[in-house]
Amino acid sequence: MDTLSYKTVSANNQTVVKEWLVVDADGQALGRLATEIAVLLRGKHKPSFTPHVDCGDNVIVINASKVSLSGNKWDDKTYIRHTGYPGGQRSLTAAEMYKKDPTRLVEKAVKGMLPKNKLGAVLFRNLKVYADANHGQEAQKPRTINLNYGK
Repeated sequence: MDTLSYKTVSANNQTVVKEWLVVDADGQALGRLATEIAVLLRGKHKPSFTPHVDCGDNVIVINASKVSLSGNKWDDKTYIRHTGYPGGQRSLTAAEMYKKDPTRLVEKAVKGMLPKNKLGAVLFRNLKVYADANHGQEAQKPRTINLNYGK
């Protein structure tokens, strides 16, 4: 009897093909930009996606200082952290965090969309965020990704 036999192929660290991608954040909404970056980091856009393996690409985000937030989010959105001491809860608004370091807005948005485990920590290391258009990864010959979708 001649039957077709298919094997499920799982990617691993040796078979994964990673590339470098550049994403321009100029004029992009923060949350929508972060979801696209998280998909690229995770590798869900590839046919060889495997949930437990780092099969995503290395992503470079430029012009993070030109990202936009809609509505009153610059004043209403708060980022809360705790120092570890009693009464040590600290909070910053999005505008205050932007003034300190505009790249942290993008980093925190993307990190919140990655898995909360060891794999998420490894994936987050594949993200490079820069406030302006200059980045230090020209030697990797990154490919530019357009997220404007016909705008």
